[in-house]
Amino acid sequence: MTLAVIALNQILIMFLIMLLGFFCYKIKIINHETNRKLSDFLLLVVNPLLIVNSYQREFNKELLIGLEISFVLAFVSHLIAMGIARLLIRGKNKPDISLERFSSVYSNCGFIGIPLINSLFGGEGVFYLTAYLTVFNVLIWTHGVILITGQKDLKAIRKTLVSPTFIAIIAGLVLFLLNVRIPEVLYRSMDYVASMNTPLAMIIAGATMAQSQLKKVLLKGRIYLVVIMKQLLIPAILVVLFHKLPIDHMILTTTVIAAACPVAATGMLFALRFNKNHLYASELYTVSTITSLVTIPILMFFAGFFIK
Repeated sequence: MTLAVIALNQILIMFLIMLLGFFCYKIKIINHETNRKLSDFLLLVVNPLLIVNSYQREFNKELLIGLEISFVLAFVSHLIAMGIARLLIRGKNKPDISLERFSSVYSNCGFIGIPLINSLFGGEGVFYLTAYLTVFNVLIWTHGVILITGQKDLKAIRKTLVSPTFIAIIAGLVLFLLNVRIPEVLYRSMDYVASMNTPLAMIIAGATMAQSQLKKVLLKGRIYLVVIMKQLLIPAILVVLFHKLPIDHMILTTTVIAAACPVAATGMLFALRFNKNHLYASELYTVSTITSLVTIPILMFFAGFFIK
């Protein structure tokens, strides 16, 4: 029940902010180009600062071991999700199949995952979640970009590896391992910008949704295929595969919750950035977020039988 209440509160907060973005677009405060620029700002500035700040904590060997385990679980989880998405999401001559596969693999592990994990396990749980967030960001800027753009050459990969997000991941890890703390004034300044992460993403989502027809969105059956796979099937498989491993239940639960979060807002942002079907991407995101109110508690109830 606690998790259900936390999820409900978080999703309601997100939707209220999305409504702000929706109305700002309708009354022409935000237009398509503004929305595109805001998404670039979020991806290239706000997200990297959030990642760096998440690693600003006192070095501890036990934490490091737990973090290493979290990295392995996160990487394996994404590989399993990629395989299942490729196997089950098929269709000839479907232009949006790459968006559907992307949405089945990558979750909203930051926007919803952080408050959920923080409420359950506090700061230590969020620290382990940063491993999932890091793997998510590395893969989303390599595999994810290639999946969305269709570019499979090494130049595309090299470009993503010098992105601000990837640089922030490396910098954050190095600072944590060397136990180096950012000066307080700089840290606070970065933290103020990083705190824009969720509200800015929701405003972008709302402005994007203002360009679609919600009634038709909720009747698109293929969206529910992605939702069921992303939020129930894949995390349930992870629970069954991981629960017998001799690993702390906090780390296992954190990984499962991160995987069970709704479709990543980044898919919508990438669709805007790379001129793909951003309306369909936002539809996937919206329906997934709405249904997560039901799917996350169901998944955690299921996981409770296995993870002790």
